[in-house]
Amino acid sequence: MNIWEKILKRLEHWGEYVAVLVKWIAIGFVVGVVGGGVGAMFHIGVEWATELRHAHPQVLWLLPVAGALITLLYRALRLEGEGTNNIIESVHFGKNVPILLVPLIFVATCLTHLVGGSAGREGAALQIGGGIGYQTGRLMHLGEKELPLTTQCGMAALFAALFGTPLTAAIFALEVISVGVIYYAGLIPCITAAAVGFGVAKVMGVAPTRYAILAPAVDTAMMVRVLFLAVACAVVSIIFVRGMHWIEHGAKKFITGSYRRAIAGGLLLLILSHSFGTDFNGAGMDVIARALSGEADSWAWLIKILFTAVTIGFGFKGGEVVPSFFVGATFGCVLAPLFAIPAPFGAAIGLVAVFCGAVNCPIASVILSIELFGAEGLLFFAAACAVSYLMSGYSGLYSSQTILYSKKRAQYINIHTKE
Repeated sequence: MNIWEKILKRLEHWGEYVAVLVKWIAIGFVVGVVGGGVGAMFHIGVEWATELRHAHPQVLWLLPVAGALITLLYRALRLEGEGTNNIIESVHFGKNVPILLVPLIFVATCLTHLVGGSAGREGAALQIGGGIGYQTGRLMHLGEKELPLTTQCGMAALFAALFGTPLTAAIFALEVISVGVIYYAGLIPCITAAAVGFGVAKVMGVAPTRYAILAPAVDTAMMVRVLFLAVACAVVSIIFVRGMHWIEHGAKKFITGSYRRAIAGGLLLLILSHSFGTDFNGAGMDVIARALSGEADSWAWLIKILFTAVTIGFGFKGGEVVPSFFVGATFGCVLAPLFAIPAPFGAAIGLVAVFCGAVNCPIASVILSIELFGAEGLLFFAAACAVSYLMSGYSGLYSSQTILYSKKRAQYINIHTKE
């Protein structure tokens, strides 16, 4: 083989990488544009529903009716039981994501927020985004090995559009599927989709979420206190996850029939709302902001767990991510002063650490701390995430999530998260 043949072969070899780069950037861009637009409309829809509920609090009385209506919609479209776990299974096994899931979870989540169900929006965004990504991949006639990456692209685009944290969104979409292994081939499409989705949402008027938190100076004493707080947050993340699963299983065991279960859940939420107030209805972003300024009720975190577990467990729709933020921020705000940690900073640590323990995504959680609070307290946040990840054990919000490597040693285990 002469020199020119060698050069030509090398150019062909490089050309393959260039072609792959162009291909995945193009796919990420398309998914990002679609996902960003849908995500922005979803954000606007949830905000509109929340504002309407605040202006007309009497809509809370419609909780049982809304629960029955959501059940009717899912049954009519034959999508009962479809949720975030199905999106994760789609990435694992290439399972089909029904296109009707996209508008259905959009409408059902907005309806849940309208009547005061305690749920977030990012969990629903994973379903909407996963559906968009999967269907986009099918329209492009991508192979079975490539469809999981487009599904993750959609997840990243919607998460970024809704919360304004594009890098967290990209890494979370890659990390949440199989803990311990990241599909690095998905970095380019997921980062592209998240960045484009974030940009589209910004153009459409969705402002990114940011908080100003003053981090204490790094020293050994403060680090030890933060680690103690992180251990407590890991315990709370277990309570959050187990509470969600226990109430869901209990509701299905003791109340037969999805309609009766949804109506009962609506009635129970009505009782809880009149007993504890309306701070726990909806996502609770205003309560999170108050906690990050140093103000939180002592048991707000536990009450929010109860509200969210009833909402999701009895058949309403929405996400678990923002409720985990609420739980972590209020818990951290209350407990931090006992460890001589400033309450606002403790709330920020709690928000990130409880999220990490609940979803088993330490890398995404550390990046989330930077995008939400800046890099000033990065060492504290990283340590808290590492401790929470370990001490939360094998609990997890998503039962389809697999943990491939042991949290205690360098050992391959390949197990599903425990309910």
